[in-house]
Amino acid sequence: MRPEILFPLFAPARTLPGIGPRIETLVAKLVGAKPGETKVVDLCWHVPAGLVDRRQRPKIAEARDGEIATIEVKVGLHVAPRSKRLPYRVHVHDETGEMQIVFFSVHGDYPAKALPEGSTRIVSGKVEFYQGEPQMTHPDHIVAPEDLAALPLLEPIYPLTAGLPLKVLQKAARAAVERAPDLPEWQDGAWLKARGFAPWRAALKAAHEPQSDADLSPDCPARARLAFDELLANQLALGLVRLRMRKLPGRPVKGDGRLRAKVIAALPFALTGAQEQALREIDADMASDRRMLRLLQGDVGSGKTVVALLAMLSAVEAGFQTAMMAPTEILARQHHASLEPLCEAAGVRLALLSGREKGKRRAEILDALANGEIDILVGTHALFQEDVAFKALALAIVDEQHRFGVHQRLQLQSKGGTGTDILVMTATPIPRTLTLTAYGDMDVSRLTEKPPGRKPVDTRALPLERIDEVVDGLHRALARGAQVYWVCPLVEESEELDVTAAEERHRHLQTVFGNSVGLVHGRMKAAEKDAAMARFEAGETRILVATTVIEVGVNVPSATVMIIEHAERFGLAQLHQLRGRVGRGLDKSSCLLLYQSPLGETASARLKIMRETEDGFRIAEEDLRLRGAGELLGTRQSGLPSFRLADLERHGELLSAAYDDARLILERDPELESPRGKALRVLLYLFERDEAIRYLRSG
Repeated sequence: MRPEILFPLFAPARTLPGIGPRIETLVAKLVGAKPGETKVVDLCWHVPAGLVDRRQRPKIAEARDGEIATIEVKVGLHVAPRSKRLPYRVHVHDETGEMQIVFFSVHGDYPAKALPEGSTRIVSGKVEFYQGEPQMTHPDHIVAPEDLAALPLLEPIYPLTAGLPLKVLQKAARAAVERAPDLPEWQDGAWLKARGFAPWRAALKAAHEPQSDADLSPDCPARARLAFDELLANQLALGLVRLRMRKLPGRPVKGDGRLRAKVIAALPFALTGAQEQALREIDADMASDRRMLRLLQGDVGSGKTVVALLAMLSAVEAGFQTAMMAPTEILARQHHASLEPLCEAAGVRLALLSGREKGKRRAEILDALANGEIDILVGTHALFQEDVAFKALALAIVDEQHRFGVHQRLQLQSKGGTGTDILVMTATPIPRTLTLTAYGDMDVSRLTEKPPGRKPVDTRALPLERIDEVVDGLHRALARGAQVYWVCPLVEESEELDVTAAEERHRHLQTVFGNSVGLVHGRMKAAEKDAAMARFEAGETRILVATTVIEVGVNVPSATVMIIEHAERFGLAQLHQLRGRVGRGLDKSSCLLLYQSPLGETASARLKIMRETEDGFRIAEEDLRLRGAGELLGTRQSGLPSFRLADLERHGELLSAAYDDARLILERDPELESPRGKALRVLLYLFERDEAIRYLRSG
């Protein structure tokens, strides 16, 4: 149950002044809430992005062009326009000079009421010079001298969405902050003092009432305090999940190595040191009586699948079953195809289950699975479905984890009854800060080497104007026996984006190379996609035009040329993933980044990094620096928590501190029963990490 002290913050936003049903819909859009579900606290987290300073009080003769000024004036003549297209003008003056107040599309008698002739008024707004004379168009504020106290001299400017007036949002945010109660202090007193952080409510108030531009920075004390609160709530929640996983009974799983030996003998290369180290860590986890929850991070082509298979064989040797889940059908089939020859060599029973296996075929697979006649099951999220029952599932492997959140990890683990170990894999190298926020509940193994024999990919950038030269060059590449990926960013022509779409490019290349050009994109039916991929793998088509559906896990060793059209539209991690589709065989490979000139600064920096390095971890850090965390994994699908106050790029040091603090808290007070522990429960509810509270015995 949410503590009563937080009730005012979790009241509907509609209870705030000025927020009716229409405005609430706009506010919901702004703060990322579902329409009708916006809460008071959402406006507390929506902090100002700018500041208008109205403290400048010049005389008319001292007013400067383009500056915000607050001026006391005597109101003179009103000049109404002769036609609706012309402005309404009010002449005003003081002892130093004259100026005009200008209104466009006047409603009713507003100017006459706001600026009665002969009165004294204080006007505040932007001064602009027109034909050498000062004027103020639509002043932000007009007040009588006796009401000067009501004029906000420092005015916070909030991010807005179309149709939402700033004044309405300012008023609602002010009321939201006023409703914030004094909460028990959950932070360590010495830490607050060392950082110069104010108590929570004072920090919230200060964040919404900036006194200078410095107060808008993520690093200013008020905002840093709030960001640290949010990061600590996140780390504490992940820590509680981790603690719960550790408490749940596991079962020791230890193989005898006989199947592993057969597969290692069948591999065309020796394992790298990093692969052997990762296996040692995984083996130790599986052999212990606690459940494994480990993340295996490896760059494109670092050999994660082999490590996963060897881990699965350990469980099979011990008489158990294993499952491997991929985010797409293409990837699930790809894994199945690459594991098949190795499983055959070891005599291991492998099966595939996706949404496409239906009726009798599906029933056969499910029966075999329930009877223990399948050792390794590969599939998509179809493995989650209730009718999928294993006889003895000991290890579940989740590939491309950033498509799955913490909930799905827990759901998958429950499939195994007693103590299923979980190994999560990602080929998206993730910077340390993001690893902590998305996977703070996990132990991490990193594959930092590539298998021997992998040649570097020659990466070049060319302007799109030279596309004809590129097409000419393809004739030479095809003559050498190469296969080519050609990646486009969109499926069909978009009027908004000047991008040659995949279908358009496919038609164009077919006119040059005939039927040797294939096409695959996300809007095709699964069977069509598979057929197109199969033709390319078999060498029937030599050029595959594709959208980013081929980004993850597609493995065609004979493909040695990757062309990425409009490379400036892709993020670094995506470019790196796409480049990883080539350079998988023995031949030299190349990657061409075609860009639309002129290039912006960020796009230019991206392409430069791509040419300089193939180190996915360095690329990931650069991507975080250039794009920020929100975009890095495509937040909504990323399994990443979305932060309202913390900026992972700017607050990396605070994140490390929150990680350490959460570990220490849970070591000393795992049930959060101490006075600080009880305050931390309030923190978890405040940031809506209610899920974690359920993991407390008394929560």
